[in-house]
Amino acid sequence: MRQSISFPVLIALLFCAGSVSYADETVQSPAQKTFEKLKATSGNWIGKSTKGWEDTTTIKVVAGGSVIVEESFGAHPNETMYTMYHMDGDRLLLTHYCVAKNQPRLMATEFSANGDTVTFTFLDGTGMKSRDVGHMDKVRMVFLDDDHFTSQWTWYQTGKEDWMEEILNERVKK
Repeated sequence: MRQSISFPVLIALLFCAGSVSYADETVQSPAQKTFEKLKATSGNWIGKSTKGWEDTTTIKVVAGGSVIVEESFGAHPNETMYTMYHMDGDRLLLTHYCVAKNQPRLMATEFSANGDTVTFTFLDGTGMKSRDVGHMDKVRMVFLDDDHFTSQWTWYQTGKEDWMEEILNERVKK
C-alpha cells in the first residue's frame, strides 16, 4: 500500500533539514549559510584585541563536517579556551569553554542580509549557578574577506554588560 505525504508536511520536513531544493538550486537558511562561512575559516589565525592583547587561534572542522572547533591561546596568559559551533536543526549554536570555568551556550539570533554578519546571544550555560555569574554573553562576528574577520565579545555579570572588546583576526599565510 502506497502512502502519501501532504504538501505542508513535506515543506516542513524540508525546512527542518535546513535547506529546500528547487530544481537544481538549494536555498539555505541564514544559520546554515553562516555555518558554511564559519567552516571556511578553517586554519590558523592571529587575533589582535582592542584591549591590547594578541592570541593565536586554530579553527578546524571535525566530526564529519558537523562541528567547528576554535582553539584560542593567549587571550589569557598561558590559557587555552575553546569555542564550538554546530547546527541544531535550523539553529546555529556556539558553546564557549571559558577560562572563567563555565560554558555559556549562545544561539545565532541576528544575520545581515548579505550573510557577512552574525550575532550570537546567550541561551543557557553550565558551570553557572545563575545567569548573573560572569560569562561571555554575546558575540558579534563580521566576515570581512577570506583572510579577515572580527569578533566582538560581551561579558555579562550581575545583571549588566561589564565590558566589550573587538578582536581583528587575520589568517596566517603559509
